[in-house]
Amino acid sequence: MTDGPRVRIAPSPTGFFHVGTGRTALFNWLYARQQGGTFVLRIEDTDTARNRPEHVDGILRAMQWLGLDWDEGPYFQSERTALYADAIERLLASGAAYACDCTPDAVSERARQRGDKTPGYDGFCRDRGLEPLAGRLVRFRTPDTGQSSFDDVIRGTVTVDNAKIEDFGVRKSNGDPLFLLANVVDDAEMAITHVIRGEDHVSNTSKYLLLWEALGYGPRPVFAHLPLLLNEARKKLSKRRDKVAVEDYRDEGYLPEALRNYLALLGWSPGDDREILTLDELVAEFRLEDVKSAGAIFDERKLQSVNSEYLRAFTVDDLVDRAQAWLLTRWQPLAALVQERVRTLAEVYSMTDFLYLPQLVVDAEEWARGVRKHPAFAAVLAAASKRYTEIDEWKAAVIHDATVAAGEEAGVAQLGKAQAPVRLAVTGRSVGPPLWESLEALGRDRTLARLAEAQRRLESGG
Repeated sequence: MTDGPRVRIAPSPTGFFHVGTGRTALFNWLYARQQGGTFVLRIEDTDTARNRPEHVDGILRAMQWLGLDWDEGPYFQSERTALYADAIERLLASGAAYACDCTPDAVSERARQRGDKTPGYDGFCRDRGLEPLAGRLVRFRTPDTGQSSFDDVIRGTVTVDNAKIEDFGVRKSNGDPLFLLANVVDDAEMAITHVIRGEDHVSNTSKYLLLWEALGYGPRPVFAHLPLLLNEARKKLSKRRDKVAVEDYRDEGYLPEALRNYLALLGWSPGDDREILTLDELVAEFRLEDVKSAGAIFDERKLQSVNSEYLRAFTVDDLVDRAQAWLLTRWQPLAALVQERVRTLAEVYSMTDFLYLPQLVVDAEEWARGVRKHPAFAAVLAAASKRYTEIDEWKAAVIHDATVAAGEEAGVAQLGKAQAPVRLAVTGRSVGPPLWESLEALGRDRTLARLAEAQRRLESGG
């Protein structure tokens, strides 16, 4: 263990690697490299209902692609449950936590009876002395008086009245630790000295520190809450509305060094007009205290401009090598299957373009013909979306079985008729390489996004 600062990035494997998480990881990495510290990777996989193994792989690949190597980890919270259980027992034994059997409906009903316009938990179970049995939530007993305060490197002093913090949960009714409890325990056990994270966690920090003190962890970490990334409408980047996945930018042919450069300038600058900085320059010049508190606009056109600067700086040979390497990663997973179906090299690319084109091209005539030919077109897409969401392992054989089930649910007994709408919605064509392997290569999230877009197209009469 080095004597320098210890920082961490702690993504959850519930989806693609968000560019905001990428920026947070980069700032942690830059700080660790500049200060001679340690960069820890921790996978916060306590949300068992939403975690996916392929998302863990996606996190690791995205960070490696960005050049953000970690010094320790990856640690998995799912392998550290004994630590969380011990912390919860200590909180219960000291009286800092208690069991609660209130349902959300009961909490809401009591709030209605009180005429409370901002309903929340009212401490009903504080002194009931319930045993922390299975099926009961465990809550932290928040002080009724006093204040919780901390100094933020970016935002200054943040103070919250304890009376405004409700008794929050630390253990779910099924026995699993809640995010905040696991977060605090891990930071203490891993000796994290600086918590550098997004400003959406500012409201959690007072609770974090109450837990930290109740567990007797000693000197608290330094906090720095980074500004949120906003779209051009100055709204928080949302995966439902905006392109937010690092993987999407990688797959569309952006350079990792360009995206890394651009992310570094979202909320921070070197203090002059430079927009292109080498990695060594970023490490040398980055200053956490110079990060601005205002939201940073993620402008893809600006990213394109930065990316083009990097492309123009290549030699011709380097450009050819990078372009070929990018194309290879896009269609290689299906190369052997495509090889059996093509007659020319051009057909290799046209048959797999759904993997690498930034915008799916849908053949209008094939779309219209497919919708006419399959009366259950919309029903199949809806059922497939539901079934694909529930898949535990995104593999070709499992996707096949889920599609069979989706067809049966939509009243389509023949697999060929069930897979046709899916193929058209996801690849833009009615023919192509084997569908199950194609969907596996494309990935769950991009598959679901294309199914959703196809459903919107149907609803609009397209």
